[in-house]
Amino acid sequence: MYDFSNYISRRGKGSMKWERMYEKVSDLPEDVLPLSVADMEFKCAPEIIDGLKETLNELPVLGYAVPTKSYYDAVIQWMREKHKWDIQQNWIIPETGVIPALFNSVKAYTKPEEGVLIMTPVYYPFYNAVKRTNRKLVTSSLLYNGERYEVDFDDFEKKAQASTTKLFILCSPHNPVGRVWEKEELEKIAKICLDNDVIIVSDEIHFDLIMPGYHHHVLNTLSEEIAMNTVVCTAPSKTFNLAGMHTCNIVIQNENLREKYQEELLSQGHMGLNILGIKACELAYTKANNWYESLLTQLNENKEYIETFMKENIPEIKVLNLEGTYLQWWDCRELNMSKEELETFMQKEALLFLDEGYIFGDEGDGFERINLACPKHVLESGMMRLKKAYQKYKSKG
Repeated sequence: MYDFSNYISRRGKGSMKWERMYEKVSDLPEDVLPLSVADMEFKCAPEIIDGLKETLNELPVLGYAVPTKSYYDAVIQWMREKHKWDIQQNWIIPETGVIPALFNSVKAYTKPEEGVLIMTPVYYPFYNAVKRTNRKLVTSSLLYNGERYEVDFDDFEKKAQASTTKLFILCSPHNPVGRVWEKEELEKIAKICLDNDVIIVSDEIHFDLIMPGYHHHVLNTLSEEIAMNTVVCTAPSKTFNLAGMHTCNIVIQNENLREKYQEELLSQGHMGLNILGIKACELAYTKANNWYESLLTQLNENKEYIETFMKENIPEIKVLNLEGTYLQWWDCRELNMSKEELETFMQKEALLFLDEGYIFGDEGDGFERINLACPKHVLESGMMRLKKAYQKYKSKG
Protein backbone atom coordinates (compact mmCIF):
# COMPACT_ATOMS: atom_id res chain seq x y z
CA MET A 1 0.00 0.00 0.00
CA TYR A 2 2.88 2.36 0.77
CA ASP A 3 6.17 2.81 -1.04
CA PHE A 4 9.13 2.13 1.23
CA SER A 5 11.22 0.69 -1.62
CA ASN A 6 12.12 3.83 -3.55
CA TYR A 7 13.82 7.08 -2.69
CA ILE A 8 14.02 10.47 -4.36
CA SER A 9 17.45 11.97 -4.96
CA ARG A 10 17.71 15.25 -3.10
CA ARG A 11 21.03 16.25 -4.61
CA GLY A 12 20.99 19.98 -5.29
CA LYS A 13 17.52 20.32 -3.73
CA GLY A 14 18.60 21.99 -0.50
CA SER A 15 18.61 18.89 1.75
CA MET A 16 20.92 19.50 4.69
CA LYS A 17 22.15 15.90 4.98
CA TRP A 18 22.66 15.48 1.24
CA GLU A 19 24.55 18.74 0.84
CA ARG A 20 26.81 17.88 3.80
CA MET A 21 27.62 14.53 2.21
CA TYR A 22 28.69 16.13 -1.06
CA GLU A 23 30.78 18.68 0.81
CA LYS A 24 32.82 15.76 2.16
CA VAL A 25 33.06 13.79 -1.08
CA SER A 26 31.84 15.58 -4.18
CA ASP A 27 32.10 12.78 -6.74
CA LEU A 28 29.85 9.94 -5.62
CA PRO A 29 27.86 7.24 -7.41
CA GLU A 30 24.18 8.08 -7.75
CA ASP A 31 23.13 5.25 -5.42
CA VAL A 32 25.12 6.52 -2.42
CA LEU A 33 22.80 8.19 0.10
CA PRO A 34 23.62 9.90 3.40
CA LEU A 35 22.68 7.73 6.40
CA SER A 36 23.40 10.36 8.99
CA VAL A 37 20.96 13.06 10.13
CA ALA A 38 17.61 11.79 11.47
CA ASP A 39 15.73 12.58 8.28
CA MET A 40 14.08 9.70 6.43
CA GLU A 41 14.74 8.72 2.83
CA PHE A 42 11.12 7.59 2.48
CA LYS A 43 8.42 9.58 0.75
CA CYS A 44 6.10 11.28 3.22
CA ALA A 45 2.75 9.67 3.88
CA PRO A 46 0.50 10.33 0.86
CA GLU A 47 -2.30 11.28 3.24
CA ILE A 48 -0.19 14.22 4.38
CA ILE A 49 0.94 15.30 0.90
CA ASP A 50 -2.57 15.00 -0.56
CA GLY A 51 -4.03 16.82 2.42
CA LEU A 52 -1.61 19.71 2.00
CA LYS A 53 -2.45 19.96 -1.72
CA GLU A 54 -6.13 20.05 -0.87
CA THR A 55 -5.52 22.73 1.75
CA LEU A 56 -3.67 24.92 -0.75
CA ASN A 57 -6.40 24.44 -3.35
CA GLU A 58 -9.11 25.42 -0.90
CA LEU A 59 -7.25 28.35 0.63
CA PRO A 60 -4.32 29.57 -1.51
CA VAL A 61 -3.26 32.17 1.06
CA LEU A 62 -0.07 31.75 3.10
CA GLY A 63 -0.50 34.36 5.79
CA TYR A 64 0.19 34.38 9.51
CA ALA A 65 -1.38 31.39 11.22
CA VAL A 66 -2.37 30.08 14.64
CA PRO A 67 -3.21 26.49 15.56
CA THR A 68 -6.89 25.66 15.19
CA LYS A 69 -9.11 23.68 17.55
CA SER A 70 -8.90 20.73 15.16
CA TYR A 71 -5.10 20.93 15.43
CA TYR A 72 -5.15 20.77 19.22
CA ASP A 73 -7.75 18.00 19.14
CA ALA A 74 -5.47 15.97 16.85
CA VAL A 75 -2.50 16.35 19.18
CA ILE A 76 -4.58 15.46 22.24
CA GLN A 77 -6.08 12.41 20.52
CA TRP A 78 -2.66 11.11 19.38
CA MET A 79 -1.22 11.39 22.88
CA ARG A 80 -4.21 9.62 24.38
CA GLU A 81 -4.39 6.79 21.85
CA LYS A 82 -0.68 6.14 21.34
CA HIS A 83 0.72 6.96 24.77
CA LYS A 84 -2.21 6.74 27.22
CA TRP A 85 -1.46 10.35 28.10
CA ASP A 86 -4.38 12.67 28.76
CA ILE A 87 -3.39 16.27 28.20
CA GLN A 88 -5.32 19.54 28.05
CA GLN A 89 -5.18 22.12 25.30
CA ASN A 90 -3.85 24.87 27.53
CA TRP A 91 -0.86 22.70 28.45
CA ILE A 92 0.32 22.68 24.82
CA ILE A 93 2.77 25.31 23.57
CA PRO A 94 3.25 24.96 19.81
CA GLU A 95 6.89 25.54 18.96
CA THR A 96 9.09 25.63 15.86
CA GLY A 97 11.22 22.66 16.90
CA VAL A 98 12.55 20.61 19.79
CA ILE A 99 16.07 22.06 19.49
CA PRO A 100 14.76 25.63 19.94
CA ALA A 101 12.68 24.27 22.82
CA LEU A 102 15.81 22.96 24.54
CA PHE A 103 17.52 26.33 24.24
CA ASN A 104 14.39 28.16 25.42
CA SER A 105 13.97 25.82 28.38
CA VAL A 106 17.55 26.35 29.51
CA LYS A 107 17.06 30.13 29.36
CA ALA A 108 13.62 30.00 30.99
CA TYR A 109 14.54 27.84 33.98
CA THR A 110 18.20 28.62 34.72
CA LYS A 111 20.48 31.60 35.09
CA PRO A 112 23.93 32.05 33.53
CA GLU A 113 26.57 29.85 35.19
CA GLU A 114 23.95 27.55 36.76
CA GLY A 115 24.26 23.84 36.00
CA VAL A 116 22.37 21.81 33.41
CA LEU A 117 22.75 18.04 33.69
CA ILE A 118 22.80 15.64 30.73
CA MET A 119 23.54 11.91 30.39
CA THR A 120 26.25 11.21 27.83
CA PRO A 121 26.84 10.22 25.07
CA VAL A 122 23.85 12.18 23.87
CA TYR A 123 22.36 14.11 20.95
CA TYR A 124 24.84 16.94 20.34
CA PRO A 125 22.37 19.90 20.49
CA PHE A 126 22.03 19.13 24.20
CA TYR A 127 25.61 20.35 24.63
CA ASN A 128 24.96 23.42 22.50
CA ALA A 129 21.84 24.37 24.44
CA VAL A 130 23.94 24.56 27.58
CA LYS A 131 27.21 25.99 26.32
CA ARG A 132 25.78 28.61 23.97
CA THR A 133 23.54 30.01 26.70
CA ASN A 134 26.46 30.42 29.11
CA ARG A 135 25.30 27.75 31.52
CA LYS A 136 27.48 25.18 33.26
CA LEU A 137 27.55 21.82 31.53
CA VAL A 138 27.20 18.93 34.00
CA THR A 139 27.60 15.44 32.55
CA SER A 140 26.86 11.97 33.88
CA SER A 141 28.23 9.20 31.67
CA LEU A 142 25.98 6.26 30.95
CA LEU A 143 27.42 2.88 31.91
CA TYR A 144 28.19 0.66 28.92
CA ASN A 145 28.69 -3.05 29.64
CA GLY A 146 29.53 -3.99 26.07
CA GLU A 147 25.93 -4.88 25.27
CA ARG A 148 23.67 -2.18 26.69
CA TYR A 149 23.75 1.23 28.34
CA GLU A 150 22.48 1.85 31.87
CA VAL A 151 22.14 4.93 34.05
CA ASP A 152 24.93 5.44 36.58
CA PHE A 153 22.51 6.37 39.35
CA ASP A 154 25.21 7.02 41.95
CA ASP A 155 26.94 9.51 39.71
CA PHE A 156 23.66 10.99 38.47
CA GLU A 157 22.46 11.61 42.01
CA LYS A 158 25.79 13.14 43.00
CA LYS A 159 25.60 15.57 40.07
CA ALA A 160 21.94 16.40 40.80
CA GLN A 161 22.73 17.14 44.44
CA ALA A 162 25.11 19.97 43.55
CA SER A 163 23.54 23.26 44.62
CA THR A 164 24.23 24.82 41.22
CA THR A 165 22.43 22.08 39.23
CA LYS A 166 18.98 23.41 38.36
CA LEU A 167 17.91 21.55 35.23
CA PHE A 168 18.19 18.07 33.72
CA ILE A 169 17.61 17.34 30.02
CA LEU A 170 16.47 13.76 29.49
CA CYS A 171 16.64 12.02 26.11
CA SER A 172 13.83 9.44 25.99
CA PRO A 173 14.13 7.25 23.96
CA HIS A 174 17.85 7.87 24.08
CA ASN A 175 19.67 9.15 21.03
CA PRO A 176 22.19 7.81 20.02
CA VAL A 177 22.35 4.62 22.10
CA GLY A 178 18.81 3.49 21.27
CA ARG A 179 17.62 2.76 24.81
CA VAL A 180 13.94 2.87 25.73
CA TRP A 181 14.07 3.61 29.43
CA GLU A 182 12.13 1.25 31.67
CA LYS A 183 9.48 2.60 34.01
CA GLU A 184 11.59 1.90 37.08
CA GLU A 185 14.57 3.74 35.61
CA LEU A 186 12.47 6.79 34.80
CA GLU A 187 10.88 6.81 38.25
CA LYS A 188 14.30 6.68 39.89
CA ILE A 189 15.63 9.51 37.68
CA ALA A 190 12.56 11.63 38.39
CA LYS A 191 12.73 11.06 42.15
CA ILE A 192 16.36 12.15 42.29
CA CYS A 193 15.43 15.33 40.44
CA LEU A 194 12.44 15.99 42.68
CA ASP A 195 14.49 15.42 45.83
CA ASN A 196 17.03 17.98 44.65
CA ASP A 197 14.71 20.60 43.10
CA VAL A 198 16.00 19.92 39.60
CA ILE A 199 13.50 20.64 36.81
CA ILE A 200 13.30 18.03 34.04
CA VAL A 201 13.06 18.76 30.32
CA SER A 202 12.23 15.46 28.61
CA ASP A 203 13.02 15.29 24.90
CA GLU A 204 10.64 12.58 23.67
CA ILE A 205 10.73 13.40 19.96
CA HIS A 206 11.35 9.71 19.04
CA PHE A 207 8.62 8.37 21.35
CA ASP A 208 6.48 6.93 18.54
CA LEU A 209 9.39 4.94 17.09
CA ILE A 210 9.58 1.94 19.41
CA MET A 211 10.73 -1.50 18.32
CA PRO A 212 8.70 -4.67 19.01
CA GLY A 213 8.95 -5.89 22.58
CA TYR A 214 9.55 -2.47 24.11
CA HIS A 215 7.25 0.14 25.60
CA HIS A 216 7.84 3.85 25.94
CA HIS A 217 6.59 5.65 29.03
CA VAL A 218 5.97 9.38 28.69
CA LEU A 219 7.57 10.80 31.83
CA ASN A 220 4.49 12.79 32.78
CA THR A 221 2.32 9.67 32.92
CA LEU A 222 4.25 8.22 35.86
CA SER A 223 2.80 10.47 38.57
CA GLU A 224 1.21 13.86 39.14
CA GLU A 225 4.25 14.96 41.14
CA ILE A 226 6.60 14.10 38.29
CA ALA A 227 4.33 15.78 35.75
CA MET A 228 4.40 19.02 37.72
CA ASN A 229 8.20 19.06 37.55
CA THR A 230 8.56 18.20 33.88
CA VAL A 231 8.50 19.83 30.45
CA VAL A 232 7.86 17.27 27.69
CA CYS A 233 9.02 17.97 24.13
CA THR A 234 7.03 16.17 21.41
CA ALA A 235 6.80 16.49 17.63
CA PRO A 236 5.50 14.72 14.53
CA SER A 237 8.79 15.46 12.78
CA LYS A 238 10.66 12.19 13.36
CA THR A 239 7.58 9.96 13.18
CA PHE A 240 6.35 11.38 9.87
CA ASN A 241 9.53 13.02 8.50
CA LEU A 242 8.18 16.56 8.83
CA ALA A 243 11.28 18.33 10.19
CA GLY A 244 11.16 20.94 7.45
CA MET A 245 7.68 21.97 8.60
CA HIS A 246 9.11 23.35 11.87
CA THR A 247 6.21 22.32 14.07
CA CYS A 248 6.34 20.65 17.46
CA ASN A 249 4.37 20.63 20.70
CA ILE A 250 5.81 21.34 24.12
CA VAL A 251 3.57 20.07 26.89
CA ILE A 252 3.87 21.81 30.26
CA GLN A 253 1.31 20.87 32.89
CA ASN A 254 2.71 23.10 35.65
CA GLU A 255 1.24 26.59 35.16
CA ASN A 256 4.26 28.33 36.66
CA LEU A 257 6.71 26.51 34.40
CA ARG A 258 4.43 27.14 31.44
CA GLU A 259 4.30 30.88 32.11
CA LYS A 260 8.09 31.08 32.39
CA TYR A 261 8.45 29.29 29.07
CA GLN A 262 5.95 31.58 27.38
CA GLU A 263 7.76 34.62 28.76
CA GLU A 264 10.96 33.36 27.16
CA LEU A 265 9.20 33.04 23.82
CA LEU A 266 7.80 36.56 24.11
CA SER A 267 11.26 37.94 24.89
CA GLN A 268 12.44 36.59 21.52
CA GLY A 269 9.57 38.00 19.47
CA HIS A 270 8.29 34.49 18.74
CA MET A 271 5.87 34.79 15.80
CA GLY A 272 4.18 31.39 15.75
CA LEU A 273 4.31 28.42 13.40
CA ASN A 274 4.48 27.65 9.69
CA ILE A 275 0.92 27.63 8.30
CA LEU A 276 1.54 24.38 6.41
CA GLY A 277 3.35 22.88 9.37
CA ILE A 278 0.22 23.29 11.47
CA LYS A 279 -1.83 21.46 8.85
CA ALA A 280 0.81 18.77 8.30
CA CYS A 281 0.84 17.92 12.01
CA GLU A 282 -2.94 17.67 12.11
CA LEU A 283 -3.00 15.48 9.00
CA ALA A 284 -0.27 13.22 10.37
CA TYR A 285 -2.09 12.61 13.64
CA THR A 286 -5.54 12.10 12.07
CA LYS A 287 -4.96 10.57 8.63
CA ALA A 288 -1.58 8.82 8.48
CA ASN A 289 -1.78 6.10 11.13
CA ASN A 290 -1.69 3.25 8.57
CA TRP A 291 1.45 4.70 7.01
CA TYR A 292 2.98 4.99 10.49
CA GLU A 293 2.23 1.35 11.33
CA SER A 294 3.76 0.24 8.02
CA LEU A 295 6.82 2.37 8.72
CA LEU A 296 7.44 0.58 12.02
CA THR A 297 7.41 -2.77 10.21
CA GLN A 298 9.95 -1.52 7.66
CA LEU A 299 12.24 -0.06 10.32
CA ASN A 300 12.27 -3.31 12.28
CA GLU A 301 13.08 -5.25 9.10
CA ASN A 302 15.99 -2.89 8.39
CA LYS A 303 17.20 -3.19 11.97
CA GLU A 304 17.24 -6.98 11.83
CA TYR A 305 18.96 -7.00 8.44
CA ILE A 306 21.91 -4.94 9.72
CA GLU A 307 22.23 -7.04 12.88
CA THR A 308 22.36 -10.28 10.90
CA PHE A 309 24.68 -8.91 8.23
CA MET A 310 27.22 -7.62 10.72
CA LYS A 311 27.29 -10.83 12.76
CA GLU A 312 27.88 -12.90 9.64
CA ASN A 313 30.31 -10.61 7.83
CA ILE A 314 32.01 -8.09 10.14
CA PRO A 315 31.63 -9.33 13.74
CA GLU A 316 34.31 -6.85 14.79
CA ILE A 317 31.57 -4.21 14.56
CA LYS A 318 29.12 -4.77 17.39
CA VAL A 319 25.59 -3.58 16.58
CA LEU A 320 23.77 -2.63 19.75
CA ASN A 321 20.18 -3.75 20.11
CA LEU A 322 17.90 -0.97 18.93
CA GLU A 323 14.99 -0.51 21.35
CA GLY A 324 13.72 2.82 20.08
CA THR A 325 14.38 5.51 17.42
CA TYR A 326 15.50 4.54 13.90
CA LEU A 327 19.12 5.37 14.73
CA GLN A 328 21.31 2.31 15.26
CA TRP A 329 24.51 2.53 17.36
CA TRP A 330 27.61 0.61 16.26
CA ASP A 331 30.58 -0.17 18.49
CA CYS A 332 33.52 -0.15 16.05
CA ARG A 333 36.36 -0.11 18.56
CA GLU A 334 37.54 -3.62 17.66
CA LEU A 335 38.55 -2.25 14.27
CA ASN A 336 41.40 -0.57 16.17
CA MET A 337 41.12 2.73 14.33
CA SER A 338 41.37 6.21 15.77
CA LYS A 339 38.23 8.31 15.42
CA GLU A 340 39.86 10.14 12.52
CA GLU A 341 40.84 6.88 10.81
CA LEU A 342 37.36 5.44 11.35
CA GLU A 343 35.69 8.50 9.82
CA THR A 344 38.01 8.42 6.81
CA PHE A 345 37.51 4.68 6.37
CA MET A 346 33.73 4.98 6.41
CA GLN A 347 33.50 7.97 4.10
CA LYS A 348 36.39 7.46 1.68
CA GLU A 349 36.66 3.67 1.52
CA ALA A 350 33.15 2.37 2.25
CA LEU A 351 31.33 5.48 0.99
CA LEU A 352 29.16 5.34 4.10
CA PHE A 353 28.15 8.75 5.42
CA LEU A 354 27.04 8.14 8.99
CA ASP A 355 27.09 10.29 12.11
CA GLU A 356 30.45 9.89 13.81
CA GLY A 357 30.18 8.75 17.41
CA TYR A 358 32.48 11.46 18.76
CA ILE A 359 29.97 14.23 17.96
CA PHE A 360 27.81 12.83 20.78
CA GLY A 361 30.58 13.27 23.35
CA ASP A 362 33.89 11.69 24.28
CA GLU A 363 32.11 8.46 25.20
CA GLY A 364 31.19 8.10 21.52
CA ASP A 365 34.77 7.77 20.26
CA GLY A 366 35.01 4.60 18.19
CA PHE A 367 31.24 4.41 17.58
CA GLU A 368 29.05 5.19 14.57
CA ARG A 369 25.34 6.05 14.31
CA ILE A 370 23.44 4.93 11.22
CA ASN A 371 20.01 6.10 10.09
CA LEU A 372 17.90 3.05 9.17
CA ALA A 373 14.98 5.04 7.74
CA CYS A 374 15.68 4.29 4.09
CA PRO A 375 14.80 1.60 1.54
CA LYS A 376 16.33 -1.74 2.47
CA HIS A 377 18.22 -1.99 -0.82
CA VAL A 378 20.07 1.21 0.10
CA LEU A 379 21.30 -0.48 3.27
CA GLU A 380 22.18 -3.64 1.35
CA SER A 381 24.28 -1.66 -1.12
CA GLY A 382 25.98 0.18 1.73
CA MET A 383 26.78 -3.04 3.59
CA MET A 384 28.33 -4.54 0.45
CA ARG A 385 30.59 -1.50 0.15
CA LEU A 386 31.49 -1.78 3.83
CA LYS A 387 32.31 -5.48 3.53
CA LYS A 388 34.53 -4.90 0.49
CA ALA A 389 36.30 -1.96 2.17
CA TYR A 390 36.90 -3.95 5.35
CA GLN A 391 38.30 -6.95 3.46
CA LYS A 392 40.72 -4.59 1.73
CA TYR A 393 41.66 -3.02 5.07
CA LYS A 394 42.31 -6.42 6.68
CA SER A 395 44.38 -7.63 3.74
CA LYS A 396 46.83 -4.80 4.39
CA GLY A 397 47.52 -6.31 7.78
